Amino acid sequence: MTARARVRAPELIGKGGWLNTGDRQYTLADLRGRIVILDFWTFCCVNCLHVLDELRELEEKHRDTVVIIGVHSPKFVHEAEHQAVVDAVERYEVHHPVLDDPELATWKQYAVRAWPTLVVVDPEGYVVAQHAGEGHAHAIAKLVEELEAEHAAKGTLRRGDGPYVAPEPVATHLRFPGKALALPDGGFLVSDTTRHRLVELDADGETVRGHFGTGERGCVDGGRDEARFSEPQGLAVLPDGRIAVADTVNHAIRALDLATGVTATLAGTGRQWWQGSATSGPATEVDLSSPWDIAWFGDRLWIAMAGVHQLWTYDPGQGTVEVAAGTTNEGLVDGPGDEAWFAQPSGLAAAGDRLWVADSETSALRYVDLEGAVHTAVGTGLFDFGHRDGPAAQALLQHPLGVTALPDGSVAVSDTYNHALRRYDPESGEVTTLATDLREPSDAVLVDGDLVVVESARHRLTRLRLPEEAVRVTDRAHRTQRAATEVAGGTLRLDVVFQAPAGQKLDTRYGPSTRLLVSSTPPELLAEGAGPGTDLSRELVLADGVTEGVLHVSAMAASCDDDPDNEYPACHVHQQDWGVPVTVTTAGASRLPLVLAGMDDQD
Repeated sequence: MTARARVRAPELIGKGGWLNTGDRQYTLADLRGRIVILDFWTFCCVNCLHVLDELRELEEKHRDTVVIIGVHSPKFVHEAEHQAVVDAVERYEVHHPVLDDPELATWKQYAVRAWPTLVVVDPEGYVVAQHAGEGHAHAIAKLVEELEAEHAAKGTLRRGDGPYVAPEPVATHLRFPGKALALPDGGFLVSDTTRHRLVELDADGETVRGHFGTGERGCVDGGRDEARFSEPQGLAVLPDGRIAVADTVNHAIRALDLATGVTATLAGTGRQWWQGSATSGPATEVDLSSPWDIAWFGDRLWIAMAGVHQLWTYDPGQGTVEVAAGTTNEGLVDGPGDEAWFAQPSGLAAAGDRLWVADSETSALRYVDLEGAVHTAVGTGLFDFGHRDGPAAQALLQHPLGVTALPDGSVAVSDTYNHALRRYDPESGEVTTLATDLREPSDAVLVDGDLVVVESARHRLTRLRLPEEAVRVTDRAHRTQRAATEVAGGTLRLDVVFQAPAGQKLDTRYGPSTRLLVSSTPPELLAEGAGPGTDLSRELVLADGVTEGVLHVSAMAASCDDDPDNEYPACHVHQQDWGVPVTVTTAGASRLPLVLAGMDDQD
């Protein structure tokens, strides 16, 4: 068996308690004899949602030996609300126990630094592996098989039913709807996201005309009772009259013909895009990554590619897709499209010479001009959010998912985690609040001077009269609350720890198989060491006089099966972005280890 470091796993603590266990509270001792996989996640994080999908097959295949525990560790204030976690567990079909940890107690005990992070605990209660980011399911599956064999031989493996208890289903016409589209006859088409289908409603927004899709997760073309979707979101009308659908978890763009009820695939392969994959080409031959919203702008269908922090376009005339803006780095950087950074763009709206973008993780409202350049109207970056009206330079949003063009040239923002509808006026540069007391609004459509809002967590459409005067609210400003890492001034050694899974090696056939990109907020924090490179270790030099900030680290490693007789070995990409708050102190550490995969042997 493979020799492994063995570190006793800290206890699982969460003030919010346990979900999906039938109200039973668990300790690690209760799980002894099982292989436990801790998934540190937060529901705003698209990479966390990718990992949920990666783990589904493993969870089903090893259900009698493996217990996956989702440790919900919030970034935004809204995510610390217990009911919001309850909603998210249902919304994303989390079929394992979840510990609600609003104060990040277990996060701190396990020294987690990034969403998502996976920690594997063996049947005797020892941590044997840690993985940050996406792309680790194959490595964990192999480790699980080794642990099963090892502990079966030792007599320390306990098989049987796990602690998961499914909640009672709730009967509603919609369940966590995502986006809506006004139809020419006054009705609506709504993406019924959690039920994997599209629902057509009458003009009252309540009466159901019919459904498109079986309601079962899948990627199948065909008629209304044959087609399958997987957590569909955005909707947009194409020039030929068909309705394009951002089929998010299928990593695809589909097209629905309302007249015939037939769904076809326009773009995507059903596979998730990874670094090194094609970024342009025939639409059905290029991988996509969690397309969240779509809008027709210029002569293209624009795609908010939340999974890779980019905007792509689809050209129906040529049948091709390509990247239009964004570098895949997560953050808020304006400029030409090929230099701009986004962070989970999730809402789009075309208005004249601008394509408006709800950039959710930066809590920002941004836009693309006709030359393809990216600009920020509201928002400052990944860590500042809240509910503050006033001049755009100091106004705050909280994880908006939708944006809607209004007749006067302003835009309404579905300010999802503030449960509010906001308005930005480009003429005055002011942000105001149109409505509050909504429940996770994710989209809005303009109908006869009213706004019909998708109240996702109330499972309904709500019609609002546009007020002549904005609602006044008490200002609230927040920063992402994570304990800062104390580091010493001067030179800081950054080590991204990556150990190729057993039976694999770094793929160096076509050059370096690793990539590292480092930057900081503020940029002045780093005197030396910013920028790209291929070595996973780097000497950073912290500038004199800057005592705090955030280090942004993006790492990627590619590994392949280590079999010299196999001409075409299976290869896998592991990647993660970290935002590490740091404080410079005299007693701080001179080394910053970030675990991409494996264990840090210098702990």
